[in-house]
Amino acid sequence: MQELMPINIIVADRSYRIKITPEDEEDVRGRLKTINEKVVEFKTQFAGKDMQDYIAMVLLWFATQPKESGILSPSADSIRTSLEKMEQSLDSVL
Repeated sequence: MQELMPINIIVADRSYRIKITPEDEEDVRGRLKTINEKVVEFKTQFAGKDMQDYIAMVLLWFATQPKESGILSPSADSIRTSLEKMEQSLDSVL
């Protein structure tokens, strides 16, 4: 089994600690950059919403992207798991 390394990530101005394989770090950080850019984009388009609304919009955007676009890859299951953990963390805070 591959050794997992802990990293701190920031999604929509909130910090989370996750564990990933070292070879996935660049991919995860690239996707996080895309996610955070989309959050900012939705914040400018839909002023007055709360952060959870923006995160939901980004998740819907991600879910509707065609697989050919390069957004989703064979590691999509690991990202889905990470997103589910983040959602649980958000739910526990709210």
